[in-house]
Amino acid sequence: MTENIGDLIPGMRQLSMRRRTLTESDLTYGSHYSETPSDTGAFPSNTMPARNAYQIVHDSLLFDGDPTLNCATFLTTWMEPEAEKLIMENLGKNRVDIDEYEATERIHRHCLAFLADLWRAPKNEPPTGTVVVGSSEGIMLGGLAMKWRWRERRLAEGKDASKPNIIFGADAQVALEKTARYFDIESRLVPVSDDSRYSLDIHKALEMVDENTIGMYVILGTTYTGHFEQVAEMSQLLEKLKAETGLDIPIHVDGASGAFVAPFAFPNLKWGFDVPHVVSISTSGHKFGLTYPGIGWVLWRGAEYLPNDLTFELAYLGGLEKTFTLNFSHPACFLIAQYYNFIRF
Repeated sequence: MTENIGDLIPGMRQLSMRRRTLTESDLTYGSHYSETPSDTGAFPSNTMPARNAYQIVHDSLLFDGDPTLNCATFLTTWMEPEAEKLIMENLGKNRVDIDEYEATERIHRHCLAFLADLWRAPKNEPPTGTVVVGSSEGIMLGGLAMKWRWRERRLAEGKDASKPNIIFGADAQVALEKTARYFDIESRLVPVSDDSRYSLDIHKALEMVDENTIGMYVILGTTYTGHFEQVAEMSQLLEKLKAETGLDIPIHVDGASGAFVAPFAFPNLKWGFDVPHVVSISTSGHKFGLTYPGIGWVLWRGAEYLPNDLTFELAYLGGLEKTFTLNFSHPACFLIAQYYNFIRF
């Protein structure tokens, strides 16, 4: 009597369903890799098959919520299959290495030109700006640039430059407060009220200005209510203050969720570089830019508003490159996905 099942059932041999010996790597939860609790306080001392490692990580992530059901995420949770394909094809590219990835850098410059046009930047020079990891990095770079320019001006006048302050509404998200705390700038929070629609009260903000004010943050789409703060009106008050006192206070617009919405939904609204005191704008690419996290943007009115001390030149990636981001290495794939959406829609 045969012991081979392939000899008993016709065609079974052709289907390769004969008996074979199970090995440990054939198992997922029957192997010691899954049965032995790992010590999460120490680096693993042994290897495991890729299949087991995948299954353990995959199943542990099942306890996460579903991103498409997360209404508080502030992030895009779905992209078209073509965009996801571009992301997968470019996962290994580091955006900062512009000498190696010249085509990606061309896409980067295209995106900057698109945004400069969208935000009504001056047409007489190439856009000054960069892609960043998220809006927080853009906000910080905008704040740093205002601090550096204020300090340069104060020192040139022989005045004290040790007590900078920055003004923004109490409705601001945490990135604005981080900027002040991390870079040793006094936060002057403007109280909000029903009269100010629980966003920046421009008249109270004006009262807080003094010679140590490096600038103001004005938000286009506040975290709590989504309101657009009054950029043009704030600029008009600052222009009047400049004429009366000589104090020249710049504005950084935190584009937040509004910088990709306002140009289309409210084309006559003045909030961009066509407003005199707006010197820089940042926004989240992973909100209404409709790209997976993390990506953001920051642009300046012109090169003179980005101090040279914030720009570093490096040559160890192959060619001479300039960088002025807080985060150096940065995946290129989400920049490419954003460009896909720009030209697609």
